[in-house]
Amino acid sequence: MDHGHKIGIDLGGTKTEAVLLDRGDFVVLRKRVPTPRDDGYEAIVQGVHDLVLETAGMVPPGVPFTVGIGIPGSINRETMLVQNANTTCLIGKPLQKDIEKRLGYPVAMENDANCFVYAESRQGAGQGYGLVFGIIMGTGCGGGICIDGRVHRGSHSIAGEWGHYAVDPQGADCYCGNRGCVETKISGSGVENAFYRTYGRRLSMREIVQGYRSGDPQCSEQFNCFLDDFGRCLGGLISVLDPDAVVLGGGLSNIEELYTLGKEQVRRYVFHQDLKTPILRNRLGDSAGVLGAAWLGAQ
Repeated sequence: MDHGHKIGIDLGGTKTEAVLLDRGDFVVLRKRVPTPRDDGYEAIVQGVHDLVLETAGMVPPGVPFTVGIGIPGSINRETMLVQNANTTCLIGKPLQKDIEKRLGYPVAMENDANCFVYAESRQGAGQGYGLVFGIIMGTGCGGGICIDGRVHRGSHSIAGEWGHYAVDPQGADCYCGNRGCVETKISGSGVENAFYRTYGRRLSMREIVQGYRSGDPQCSEQFNCFLDDFGRCLGGLISVLDPDAVVLGGGLSNIEELYTLGKEQVRRYVFHQDLKTPILRNRLGDSAGVLGAAWLGAQ
């Protein structure tokens, strides 16, 4: 079915991105603006509304368009309220309804990790694989599942929420209310916080990686712990889901060691003697989420 143009919005914790695709999926416009972090829910709704209107202004007159929005959480299909969002001011709010009311136009809304894995399965590293597990490793940690080109959401719309699987009962508190979630172990913020708790000084994830590569003993110890946690968490997931491919996204997916030393740690923990699951770097970069939102919005 020809839906005309497609608008995708990727609502992130620090930035919100818009894309406009024409009928042939050619990118007509891409724009990023800061997400209002301290001004609360209403400011986010208004910001998304304004960005959609600005993007829609580039659609030729008379041409239909769809709108898909990726969010750092999911929509409870019974209440239609946002759940499990790491942008916590969204939790319990009718975000989809409020944006539709302001626009006077229907929108589709999807979890950002689902947008990522859908895009990578459609035109990225996961293309050609049956069951793809997509992981976003950045400030937080999320996951999504795509099976034969279709997003699998689950009965509670939480399928793939790997970041909030509690793996360490003695671990750090997580914003979700549990302790020792995967996100507290292998996200950028999780590793940074662990380094601070252990050594009493603040380093960014980038600085920890650079310190490891230059032989700093504290950074090396923390980074090796990160690789071990990555292997244990992903090895367990592969043992349960047995995907045809795993695609890594987010800022931490650019860490080269994940595809060598990290994969060896996965091999240690997976319940199989000969791990063959490809662990792949994304191909669409930071475009994946916003492209997935646009494509899912047109379904």
